[in-house]
Amino acid sequence: MPTYEYECRKCGHRFERFQSISDKPVKTCPKCKGRRVKRLVGGGAGLLFKGSGFHSTDYRSSSYREGAKQEKKSGADADSGSGKDASSKKEGGKAKDAAGKSPTKPPKKDG
Repeated sequence: MPTYEYECRKCGHRFERFQSISDKPVKTCPKCKGRRVKRLVGGGAGLLFKGSGFHSTDYRSSSYREGAKQEKKSGADADSGSGKDASSKKEGGKAKDAAGKSPTKPPKKDG
C-alpha cells in the first residue's frame, strides 16, 4: 500500500497516510479539523541497488559460482607465477624503466 502526503490549506499542516489505492482521499486535517485538505503529488520512492550485483548475478546457480571461482583462481595463479617486479622487467636483455623506456646515460662533461 502506498503512502500519500497531504497538506491542509487552512493551517498549512503536512501529514502522511498509509492507505490503499482504492481508499478515498483524506478530507479532514488531523491538527485543526479543517476540511481544506489537498493530496500532494509524490515523487515516489527511490530505487537503490546495493551489494555486489543485481538479481542476475546475486542468485546464480551454485555450478556457475563454482566455475567463476575456478576461473578467478586460475587467473590469479597465472599473474603471480613469474615473481618478478614489473618495474624492472627486461626485454631482449636490456633493462627498462617503469614506462618501458631504456635508461639514458647523462651527457659527458668536458673538463
